[in-house]
Amino acid sequence: MGTERGNGASRPSGLPASAAAAVTGDAWEALHAVSSAVLAVTRHLSVHEVLQVIVRAAARLLDVRYAALGVPDEEGSFAEFVVEGVTDEEWEAIGPLPRQHGMLAAMLRDNAPKRLDDIRREPEFEGWPVAHPVLKDFLGVPIRDGEDVLGILFLANKRHCDGGRRGFSEADEEMLTLFAAHAAIAMTNARLYEHNRELTVVAERNRLARELHDAVAQKLFSLRLTARAAGALAARDPGRAVQELEQVERLAADALAELRAVIFELRPADLADGLVASLRKHVEVLDRAYEAEVRFTAERPVTLPEEQEAVLYRIAQEALHNALRHASARTVEVRLRVPDGHVVLEVDDDGAGFDPASTGAPGENGAEPQGGGLGLASMRDRAESVGATLTIDAAPGKGTVVRLEVPL
Repeated sequence: MGTERGNGASRPSGLPASAAAAVTGDAWEALHAVSSAVLAVTRHLSVHEVLQVIVRAAARLLDVRYAALGVPDEEGSFAEFVVEGVTDEEWEAIGPLPRQHGMLAAMLRDNAPKRLDDIRREPEFEGWPVAHPVLKDFLGVPIRDGEDVLGILFLANKRHCDGGRRGFSEADEEMLTLFAAHAAIAMTNARLYEHNRELTVVAERNRLARELHDAVAQKLFSLRLTARAAGALAARDPGRAVQELEQVERLAADALAELRAVIFELRPADLADGLVASLRKHVEVLDRAYEAEVRFTAERPVTLPEEQEAVLYRIAQEALHNALRHASARTVEVRLRVPDGHVVLEVDDDGAGFDPASTGAPGENGAEPQGGGLGLASMRDRAESVGATLTIDAAPGKGTVVRLEVPL
């Protein structure tokens, strides 16, 4: 919500002209101040940052010397308490927050606005620590989300008089209450954003565990068994022991190659240029890195929600990894089509293939099954997470086609 100017007054641009006709003079300045304060809060996402901006905006909105925002905990006190107008040194000298006494604790119990000409004259007032600033006029307003109290705004010591009257007016209380309603939205959004970010971190950790298990853990397990066999044969059959140690060397080299591939494939996908451009770039890198011919074709640019684009990109990566590393494919083609309101991703290779009914069986020439274990499971999990359909057409010695279909 910005402002529009005309006839010597400024009007918040989100306000209808019919409403504007009923508001003039100082009321415009008040609405503009609330608008600016709300915009300052809602452009931030971190919960702690939102709390700080709310306090700062409230202090500017009503032109006060001191402002604070307390977030209640479940024990009748404050989980967080953010202040404006008090330096870090002063705050440290003040000491611990009030717990079950004083005006702040009284507001925690009442959860209702409180406007006072002189807080020192109130029955709840119990004095301050020596380093605490002297407060007089006081205004406290809860920040509500329905029946829940997300926080309480405390303002004190207004700098300018209102029509000759010192302290806070009824209009000040109404303005702060209006601002608190918008602050509640900002706090709720910030909490949802942080919660979503935590869930994303957990999902990424699970994905990383699957990737590492598929690519490295099985190789290391085989290496351990082979090394143990070599140790057992060292005394009674040195020739066999040497053969086993050579196998250990080969397995270690394979495990190292797998780990390097995982590190390469787990780099964050750069989708800033869109799904098509990112897939084309990735295919070009693989085409240069492997002897196989890797091609990419796309009918036209495709725009999907960020989460769906990330899933398509990851499944394409995994299918390419399986084709090049496990199936020994000579040709791999990645196709992106948009038929009948759907986005279809296909990764088609001429590699060893596998029997989908027996994913543990090796492919042709002893190659590892490209759909076995958690590799196939992880692709299915990712597809289901965004409502996509994953199908795999494969047969031993006849290659594999991984097909992902996402509705637009």
